[in-house]
Amino acid sequence: MKIEAKSKIRENNPTRQHILDCGYQLIARQGFSNVGLSQILKHAEVPKGSFYHYFKSKEQFGEALIQDYFFHYQNELETHFNAPNSNHYDKLIAYWQRWIDAQNTQGVVHTCLVVKLSAEVSDLSESMRLALLTGAQKIISILSLCIEAGIKEGTIQVKNPYSTAQLLYNLWIGSSLLCKLSKNSQNLEQTMHITKAILTNQAHF
Repeated sequence: MKIEAKSKIRENNPTRQHILDCGYQLIARQGFSNVGLSQILKHAEVPKGSFYHYFKSKEQFGEALIQDYFFHYQNELETHFNAPNSNHYDKLIAYWQRWIDAQNTQGVVHTCLVVKLSAEVSDLSESMRLALLTGAQKIISILSLCIEAGIKEGTIQVKNPYSTAQLLYNLWIGSSLLCKLSKNSQNLEQTMHITKAILTNQAHF
């Protein structure tokens, strides 16, 4: 199976990318509204003029930040799911195990922009909401392709790849939000158990 994650071609400019990278470091920790333009400029060590050369507003910067985040995320998923070292069921479990490992070591709920920003920006910015939605839908589509390949090889036992991918992604996002409240990975570990049961057709609700 070859997973293709087609992303919007980005402007290849080191300064623009540096501003996005620095902004991500701040916003992933503090949220969008809590980070002012002055903080981004100070952290990136660039003048205001450089920021407005690439972004007309903070909102446009936020939209570009989300698109950039998903660009990298999709590339990582494509590399992971196209690796020839294991079957597609194992690749999916390894992908979600990363969520648990990140929560235990770094706090995935602080670095996943879908978890961090969805509730905040949905009422704040339509363009940012749509960027998050588009990115999440692309991730679900990539997961669906992997599930479909797993069905064909006989390691995954579900009937509808896309619906299953959507269900599982929703479960993991919701569990990540609860982990944000509880400050531990217990909900993610429970979701892993449910995920394995769903993929092997052993789920009983």
